[in-house]
Amino acid sequence: MSAGGAPVPPPPNPAMSFPAPRVTLPAGPDILRTYSGAFVCLEIVFGGLVWILVASSNVPLPLLQGWVMFVSVTAFVCSLLFLGVFLSGVVTQINANWNFLDFAYHFTVFVFYFGAFLLEAATTSLHDLHCNRTVTVQPLLSDNQYNINVAATIFAFVTTACYGCSLGLALRRWRP
Repeated sequence: MSAGGAPVPPPPNPAMSFPAPRVTLPAGPDILRTYSGAFVCLEIVFGGLVWILVASSNVPLPLLQGWVMFVSVTAFVCSLLFLGVFLSGVVTQINANWNFLDFAYHFTVFVFYFGAFLLEAATTSLHDLHCNRTVTVQPLLSDNQYNINVAATIFAFVTTACYGCSLGLALRRWRP
């Protein structure tokens, strides 16, 4: 009883104050047994290949390929963090709508990676463009740079397709 004679209400139950996180993907290593987990692993592998291939071409067009490098490195790191959060089980401890966050992440990266794919394809298509470099006229991309950029374009497309598939799966989980 309080000084006024009314009973003191019990303290609030913490379980009632903080609702459970909303996530339909499994936490821990079980995430790797789902299509979404497999696509995230493919995004990491193919995105890493895009990053390596563009960097190994010595970035002959930094204005175009700088964006490709930024997108591929950022998406690679974010996908590793995304997978790490699910593998470690942190998703069960943080109150968030993980289904929406999954959708928003994959939508954003899909849009940026699609743009990066188009820029990489544009860079590759400039192979036969000749530039006047002081005295001699040389092709913009050497044959080796062209071959590397073709491979980078193909892997950028495959990575974009993986992000698109993850986006579709995330949309189904978010809006059943």
